[in-house]
Amino acid sequence: MAEKIKIPRNFKLLDELEKGEKGQNSDGVTVGLAIHDDITLTHWNGTIFGPPGTTFDNRIYALSLSCSDRYPQIPPSLRFNSKINLPYIDQTTGVANPSKCPGIADWKEADTMDTVLYKIRRDLCTPNNRKLPQPAENSTYQ
Repeated sequence: MAEKIKIPRNFKLLDELEKGEKGQNSDGVTVGLAIHDDITLTHWNGTIFGPPGTTFDNRIYALSLSCSDRYPQIPPSLRFNSKINLPYIDQTTGVANPSKCPGIADWKEADTMDTVLYKIRRDLCTPNNRKLPQPAENSTYQ
């Protein structure tokens, strides 16, 4: 049986950073370092562009992601900075419930932060979420 090779955390994160800087993210999402000289590669910013034909249309959602020392064995933590009404986002803090958030609840070691944001964006289009009333545009969590 072939042994699975584990890619070191920093190599994986540097690859994600390079793809983000070159604009090679999935459609409708972006990921990049929160602090450009963060040598620990821990704190990241994400953006999700609201999908057309939903209550999220024409909105830009800013998020903060944090990759622990155990990334990618465990998923990043995720917090929306922009207010959003979704069943797996705490409406007071913007923190994602890791057991229910798409991309985090079903995390695999091969996944990336881009994967997480893409799965959330795709979830915005589901029948249960696409018509949810949303907070005022440009409102943020404190």
